[in-house]
Amino acid sequence: MSFVVVNPQLLVTAATDLTGICAALGAANAAAFVPTAEVLAAAADEVSTAIATVFGGHAQAYQAVSAQGVAFHAQFVQALTTGALTYAAAEGTSIDQLVLGAVNAPTQALLGRPLIGAGATGVAGQNGGAGGLLYGNGGRGGDGRAGQVGGNGGAAGLIGSGGAGGQGGAGAVGGNGGSGGWLFGNGGAGGQGGTAIAGINGGNPGHGGSGGNAMLFGDGGAGGQGGTGLAGAAGVNPALNGRGNTGVPGMNDNVTGNAYGTSGGTGGDGGIGGTGGTGGQGGSVNSVSGFGLAGNGGDGGAGGNGGAGGDGGKAFGGNGSGIGGIGGNGALAQAAGGVGGTGGTGGLGDSVSGSGIGGLGGSGGGGGVGAAGLGGGDGGWGGDGGRGGLFVGQGGQGGTGGHGGVGGTGADGGFGGNGGFGGEGKALGGSTGATGGKGGGGGVGGAGGTGGVGGAGGHGGNGGAGGFLVGNGGAGGAAGLGGSGGTGGVGGVGGDGGNGALATGILTSGQGGSGGAGGNGGTGGAGGDGGGSGLGGLGGAGGLLFGQQGANAGAGQGGAGGTGGAGGDFGIGGTKGIGNTGAGAQGANGKAGSQGASGQPG
Repeated sequence: MSFVVVNPQLLVTAATDLTGICAALGAANAAAFVPTAEVLAAAADEVSTAIATVFGGHAQAYQAVSAQGVAFHAQFVQALTTGALTYAAAEGTSIDQLVLGAVNAPTQALLGRPLIGAGATGVAGQNGGAGGLLYGNGGRGGDGRAGQVGGNGGAAGLIGSGGAGGQGGAGAVGGNGGSGGWLFGNGGAGGQGGTAIAGINGGNPGHGGSGGNAMLFGDGGAGGQGGTGLAGAAGVNPALNGRGNTGVPGMNDNVTGNAYGTSGGTGGDGGIGGTGGTGGQGGSVNSVSGFGLAGNGGDGGAGGNGGAGGDGGKAFGGNGSGIGGIGGNGALAQAAGGVGGTGGTGGLGDSVSGSGIGGLGGSGGGGGVGAAGLGGGDGGWGGDGGRGGLFVGQGGQGGTGGHGGVGGTGADGGFGGNGGFGGEGKALGGSTGATGGKGGGGGVGGAGGTGGVGGAGGHGGNGGAGGFLVGNGGAGGAAGLGGSGGTGGVGGVGGDGGNGALATGILTSGQGGSGGAGGNGGTGGAGGDGGGSGLGGLGGAGGLLFGQQGANAGAGQGGAGGTGGAGGDFGIGGTKGIGNTGAGAQGANGKAGSQGASGQPG
């Protein structure tokens, strides 16, 4: 490849010569302007006048072209001059680098640092390089990776400022600022603490790094800000597995006279992590010449999800009434966000010459309260400010405390169990006829989970002391803000009411059963309280001869309380049962749950 060699001095000389030529041409054009621009006619006739006009036009055109030439000449001279200066500056820079390289080589080889020049910036999590022995700032510390402390700033040489500390990785402390020059220079600022992340450093944030100290003359470095606290996790309702055993069924009775069935047993306990067992079915009865009273269904078993109620037993009365058993009640959910058990269905009531009365449906169980949100983590502490120089210097300001984490949202409340259906009523004859069973009421929805408490703000760092002889102390760092409380969970939906049963009177009346009332929606979860404020840092001491104590920082602001969760929707009332002579009433809808209370500010 070819190379171009440029001598800046020759370029400057050429530009100067061109400037002189331009000036000479301009003077000549100016002298020729008046005699040539206005040419007088030789006589008063038309030909002489026309000739003079032509020559005058040529003169004016020449002046216009000359003006353009002068402008181009000036641009060319400017470009040539700029190029010469650029080449000269580039050569000067190259010479400086060559000279510095030669000067720094011995000290770099012996002491690992240059004689003049700034220290190198540290790679991830490593300390910054030291500045030159005579003059040079320290290098900045490298930022840490997750869980890695930020690198410390490099120290300055005789004159220069210390390097700033690197930011701490997630959950790690920020690096400390480097010390200022031995004779003159400020300390470096401390690095910011890392934000909290779950699974690293116990979920705690990093504190800010301390500011670097000045040596003889200079100000201390400011402390680094503390890391932000971990946000609280949202409440999670557990997944449930397993089921309790079904309750023992009631004893049946089949006799000529009056017959009585026994109630079914309660469903087995499913444990907090499972579903309760279904209640046992009530005993059925069959009477040829008397009345029959069937057994009631057993209640649902306890568990994370409530167990369903058992169905009521069936009853047949020959010459007397047949009364179906009542459905068992669904159990209340015990686990966070668990679903209430469904009510059992009422038993059939059948009679030849008496009343046929269907059993009532069982009530649905209430839903479980939603899981609470977890609290937010506290903010990291701000780093302390660096000390001022021994003779003269101001103390560094303390670092600001980290903000507290936001509280987690509460989980939704569990659904209420649906009410059981009423039992059907049948009658062939008799004076009182058939009556359908009423549906069971729906269970209440569970309340929403409480929002998590906000994390407290981190404490501000203390200000650095002023110079030992002269200098004001650094101001204390501001306290971190408290985290906001978490939002409460939504209340659970109320269970639907059970449907009223049919009633069939063949030779007599039949009155349908009424629907069960819908369950009320659960109350919304309360919002979490806001996190408390951190404490402000203390001001540093002033100098021995002259200097004032730094100002103490006040307490920070607490976090806002969380918003209460919305109330749950209401359950729908059960439909009315139809009879051949009359229908039951429609079940009333439940009421929507109210909104949860807001949390208190920190």
